[in-house]
Amino acid sequence: MLLGRQAECDALDRLLSAVRVGESRSLLIRGEAGMGKSALLEYVHDSASGIRIARASGIVAERELTFGGLHQLCAPFLDHLPRLPEPQRDALGTAFGLSAGSAPDRFLVGLAVLSLFADVAEKEPLVCLVDDAQWLDQVSMQTLAFVARRLPAEPVGLVLAMREPCLQSDLAGLPQLEVGA
Repeated sequence: MLLGRQAECDALDRLLSAVRVGESRSLLIRGEAGMGKSALLEYVHDSASGIRIARASGIVAERELTFGGLHQLCAPFLDHLPRLPEPQRDALGTAFGLSAGSAPDRFLVGLAVLSLFADVAEKEPLVCLVDDAQWLDQVSMQTLAFVARRLPAEPVGLVLAMREPCLQSDLAGLPQLEVGA
C-alpha cells in the first residue's frame, strides 16, 4: 500500500478485480507532476497477479512520431496480428511499418487495437498501463481514447496516467482518478 493513497489504491484494486472476472475497465489518472501517478501505475503492476501487463510511456522526443506510443504498447502482441480481420490487420501493419501502403484509416487502426487486446485477453486478462500519456503522439492518444471508450466485454483494462493540466479533450468522458497532494 502506498502511504496516504488508500482511496487511490482501492480504486485500482477494483479495476483489477473487475478485469480478473472478465469485465473491461478504463481509467485516467490525473495529477500534477510529482504527485505519485507513476507510483500508482507501479502499484497496479505489482498487484496484477494472474493478469498480463503491457506498458508504454509517453516520451517528449517522440511526440511527432505518429503511432509511436501505440507501437510501444502493442509491439509485444504483434504475433496476434494474423488473427485479426484482414482490413484491421492491414491497417495496423501499415501503421507500424510492417507493410507498405498509404496512411492507414485511423478508425481501422482503432478497431485493430481493440481486436488485438481482446485476442490477447482470451488467454489471460490484460491491463495496459500508459505513463506520461500527455507526451504521446496525437494519433496514439486519439486511438487509445477510442479504445478506452469501446473496450469490449473482455478482461481488458486500460489505465492512463497524465500530468495536469489535462488538455486532452479526446479523453473527455473517461472515468478519472484525480491524484492530489
